[in-house]
Amino acid sequence: MISICARGGSVGLPGKNIRQLCGKPLIAWTIEQALDCGEADHVFVSTDSEEIAAAARAHGAQVPFVRPAELATATSGKLPVIQHLVEWVEANLGPVTRIIDLDPTSPLRDIADINACATMLDADTDVVITGYESDKNPYFNMVEQKPGGFYERVRKPASEVVGRQLAPKVYAMNASIYAWHRHTLTSSLWSTHRIRLHAMPRERSIDIDHPIDFDLVELLMKKKGCS
Repeated sequence: MISICARGGSVGLPGKNIRQLCGKPLIAWTIEQALDCGEADHVFVSTDSEEIAAAARAHGAQVPFVRPAELATATSGKLPVIQHLVEWVEANLGPVTRIIDLDPTSPLRDIADINACATMLDADTDVVITGYESDKNPYFNMVEQKPGGFYERVRKPASEVVGRQLAPKVYAMNASIYAWHRHTLTSSLWSTHRIRLHAMPRERSIDIDHPIDFDLVELLMKKKGCS
């Protein structure tokens, strides 16, 4: 199954999930990718908003319920929301073996990214995440305050690093795609060590959280030819 979690409230950009992006509600772009990728028989949207639910159904997703209020606050974690959805599917439609979660605020992903994550979720992997090579590196130019009040690099390298390109490669998660087996879906992403990462380029990794993000995504989508 594919899950898409879309809360009605947003502090940074109110109404963003149904805001028009190149002629469609933002969430529609992710629903269409989910339906076209060939990785799941069912595409479900979990939302607390009737407006989002209507837009999701209009573009082909299933919205089986209105998400409970306790799972729709600004501090609600995503994993409990996905677990709630999976449990409903299992109780009403049958067993779930794999969950692919797509964030509706990351419409620049390619279907090929979804397919790659599905392929990477093998018997030796518990979860697949996505990210991009970070332009800040904890071995080189990221610092944190230590107990004495002074600052040091977040991670001390094995030998001195004189340039970011020479530091160990690190990735920033972009939250675009997650993939789990049903038996590895837990309440904490970091409860397992068998995590693989599908690397995406920076131009496909923008997560819409503020108006400037929306403007940038729209600019890039128009550059790619959306009308």
